Formats: sequence, C-alpha cells, structure tokens
Amino acid sequence: MALSRFWGWFLIHIALFLSLCYAEDPFVFYDFEVTYITASPLGVPQQVIAINNKFPGPTINSTTNNNVVINVRNKLDESLLMHWSGIQQRRSSWQDGVLGTNCPIPPKWNWTYQFQVKDQIGSFFYFPSLHFQRAAGGFGSFIINNRPIIPIPFDTPDGDIVILIGDWYTRNHTALRKVLDAGKGLGMPDGVLINGKGPYRYNDTLVPDGIEYETINVHPGKTYRLRVHNVGISTSLNFRIQSHNLLLAESEGSYTVQQNYTSLDIHVGQSYSFLLSTDQNASSDYYIVASARFVNESQWKQVTGVAILRYSNSKGKASGPLPDPPQDEFDKTFSMNQARSIRWNVSASGARPNPQGSFRYGSINVTEVYVLRNKPPETIDGKRRATLSGISFVNPATPIRLADQYKIKGVYKLDFPNKPLTGAPKMETSVINGTFRGFMEVILQNNDTKMHTYHMSGYAFFVVGMDYGEWSENSRGTYNKWDGIARSTTQVYPGAWTAILISLDNVGVWNLRTENLDSWYLGQETYVRVVNPEATNKTELPMPDNALFCGALSKLQKPQDVSSSLATSIIEGRSKLFFTVLMIASTLFLVSR
Repeated sequence: MALSRFWGWFLIHIALFLSLCYAEDPFVFYDFEVTYITASPLGVPQQVIAINNKFPGPTINSTTNNNVVINVRNKLDESLLMHWSGIQQRRSSWQDGVLGTNCPIPPKWNWTYQFQVKDQIGSFFYFPSLHFQRAAGGFGSFIINNRPIIPIPFDTPDGDIVILIGDWYTRNHTALRKVLDAGKGLGMPDGVLINGKGPYRYNDTLVPDGIEYETINVHPGKTYRLRVHNVGISTSLNFRIQSHNLLLAESEGSYTVQQNYTSLDIHVGQSYSFLLSTDQNASSDYYIVASARFVNESQWKQVTGVAILRYSNSKGKASGPLPDPPQDEFDKTFSMNQARSIRWNVSASGARPNPQGSFRYGSINVTEVYVLRNKPPETIDGKRRATLSGISFVNPATPIRLADQYKIKGVYKLDFPNKPLTGAPKMETSVINGTFRGFMEVILQNNDTKMHTYHMSGYAFFVVGMDYGEWSENSRGTYNKWDGIARSTTQVYPGAWTAILISLDNVGVWNLRTENLDSWYLGQETYVRVVNPEATNKTELPMPDNALFCGALSKLQKPQDVSSSLATSIIEGRSKLFFTVLMIASTLFLVSR
C-alpha cells in the first residue's frame, strides 16, 4: 500500500518536475538512419541517400529555443557528417557538422547531435556535408516556428508546405566525385527535382513517360505558407507557379517586407517562405516550375522541374506550355534588381518580442574588412582546384576546433589575407582570425563566369550591397544601412560583388564557403575563428561528452559498440534525467513522511 502511494505521489511530482524543467526550453528528438536506396527520380535507377528510408529526408519541426536531439546512424559505406544549414549553433560550433569542427562519423557508427535553436525562427534545411554526398540526397527541411507569445507578421496560414528544388544528375555522387578528381567539369545536369521527384510530363519530347512527379494538394480560398529551398549542386533556379503570385514573407530566419513576385530566382543553398493564396478558378491543375537560370535556355530545356498544384475542386489536368521564365537571358540587371528588392521587415518581431530593426547594424563601426575573390578553377600542384583570394582550402586531419581544445600546433594557419594574394595560388589550411564582438565587413568578389552563392555558419549576416564590376571603397556609398536582409546565404553574380556585414558575437570556428558543391569540393572555403580571450561557458559551451576524435587525436577515440550505440546515445540522456528525478522524488517522499 505504501509502495502504491509512493508511485502515485511520484508520478504526479515527476510530471510537475518535468513541466518545470522544460516549460521554457523543451526537447525534440529525432532518429536518422542514413542509408542507400535505389530510386529513379528521372526514370533511371540510381543509388540515392535516404533518411529513414525516405528521399528527401523527414522535416525537423521545432520551435524557438527548443533543444534538438538528432541521433544519426551512419549505414553508408563512407564517413558522414550532417550539417544544419542556417542553424546558428549559438555557443556550440561543436554541433555544426562540417570538417572544421567535427570528426566524421565512421560507417556503421552513430553520433548524436544536441543543440539549441536559440533565438531563431524560419526556414532552413540540412544535408550531408562530406564526400559530395549532397549530390545523392540526404537532405531535408528544418523548420523553427515562433513561440506562441511572439506574433508573426501575417495571419496564421491554413497550411505549411515544404518544397525542395535542386538540379540533379543520374550519375551517383561517387561517379561525380571522380569526374572532379580527374580535373573535369560536371557538365549540364540531367534535370531538376521537386521534393525528390522528376518533372510532370508537360512535354512528350522532353519528359519520358512513367516518371513520378510531385502533386501539392490545396483547397480553394485558403492561404498556404510555402517553404522553398534550393538544395541542388550548382544551378540557380527560377521558381514560379502558374497563374499565382508569390507573396514573399521570410528568408532564412528573417521576416521580409512583403512583396508579390510572379517568379523569384532561388540560388543554391537559399531558402524562402512565400504566402500563396489559392484564389484561382481551378479550371485545371496548375504548373509549379523550377527552371535553370543564367544558361543557354534552348540547350537547358531538360533542366526544368515541374510539379502540380491541385485544388480540391480542380476540373482537369494541367496542359499546354509552362509559364514563361523572366525574359532576360541577355539582361544582367533584372535578377540583381529583384535581389535588391528583398528587404528586412524592420517592424516585425523575429524570435524575440523586440522588432528586428532594433538592431541598427548600419550605425555600428566596422572593425575588420576582408575582400574574398574567387576565380574559375586553377591548376595547383597538378590538380584542378577552386580558390578564395588565391588560397584553396585543405581540410586538416584534425578539426580546427578540436586542435584548439587540445592545444595542438601546426594544424592550421591563422593567416588568411585581408585582400587577395597577388602571387601564384596555393593550397593551405588558412583561417580568418575574427575578433570576438567585432563587426566584420566581407566583400565577395565573383570573377568567375558562373553564379556563386556563399554561406557562413554561425551567423545571419546583413546583405548591404551588390553590383557589377570590381568593388572599391567608393562602393560603400551604395550600401543599404537600414533594411538589408539578414540571412546566411547570399548570391554573387558573375563579374559582380556582394557586400555583407557580420556581428561576430558567436564564439566558435565557423565555415565560410561557396554553396556551389563542385567548387566547395575543390577547396573554395575557409573558416572564421572567433575566440573569447576570457574562457567561459557563457560564450561557448564545453566540448560535448560524445565528441569523436580523429587525426592527431585518434588515439583518444574509444571503439563504439555498434549493437548498443543507439541505446547509449538517445536513451542515456533520458535515463539520466529519469534517475535524477527518481532520486529527488524518493528523497522528497521520505522527508514528507
């Protein structure tokens, strides 16, 4: 009887205890089993990377300040890291999932990521960051919802729809890697996928029969939030929906000034939220199109993704020609002017109650300036390599952050130049020395002939200017110092520059790279190292207990018991909490008697 009274009392109090523990910052748990499966998105059977047997992978759904726990089981035949693109990993670059901060997860091993989506909202995605694996899949969306107490700057949508677009090759990622290793380019993609599926057969000549396509079902008279991500390899895509406007509302964690677009260019690695009003008469289904940009359109017609928007009262199938893309094949200014029109909604609340515009970035003094110039690939030591400012990055065997933790010398050089090198290009592990709480200006100068997008981990930077030609100090007179969009990935047009401002308030080692997967693979990246001279857990969390070791520290790595590793990683954390609460509850029960 006393025992039953105890358990009744205990269950009531454990519920109260857990509600107090997690009332502010709850946990969300995900299990990722990463495997190969066979799929035929363009009608050709090929090996793709699936998560939990799904291609694309499942959506991670979280809310501001949630603690996200993702156990990744690597069932590939090569090492793996998962990168959470745009998730800032406040105080914890340990969880970023790139080689500068993490040792790879070996085949047949698992590793558990745990991080807080601190003070963030918005639309992001994840992908595998090693070995060109993103070209085979393994990607999915990552949503951070507002907390209920923070208003969103539009009426609550009637539905939330994820759309993943990207160029695609029917060769698997290992074959594509060999092409690059042989010093060649990848050539034209075989198509564009929408949510992992090939194009609707809008044209019998261009699209073979039997290809599975994506259908998005909606009801008339509603408003839907579309979260669109370009998860592809290197192709900018124009996104549009036949007979519908796209009301832009958010980009990579920042609410935008709401503007209607008939179409929008979405570059590799970028994410946008649109509000779609289903206000058409549904005389037939409607085309959803993602087509290649800045290419010879007559030769690239096959590089077009087509899905279907179907109203519940639709009267027939979509037919006829696709809606036209922008008619600007020889006009360089249309797309750039469109990009400049994307502005920060300074009066909207983001993750916090205060308006986004209360951070007046335009009035902060710049403390350091870096001009990063890229060129077409060059030959260095007999190898075809891509460079930033004349340096092709070489990933060290020991991750930079781990080398700092254990004070290992010679792993990298803290000497990345402020301006492009004037001599011959070189291969180095050269890192930018960022100043904690500094304010950095970065000019991305694209002297290549193709579009590039650049991403920085750990931060949302302010896109303050872009133009054609060479950047000069006089270019600062054109900067937008009030409502430039804050995001983590920005485009840089060929023969042009883009300027960004970064508030270096997040301690860690942060990847700065091109999102064009071929150029990234060939070395077009670096890292920004931001160190607080006063070591404290308030600015950087301790190294996680489950950190993997490699390179110069490989002797510290204990073998993993694969058969029990899942239980160890996920259940262990919950068990520790349970037994802690059990001990507290038992003590309180005995005292109460």
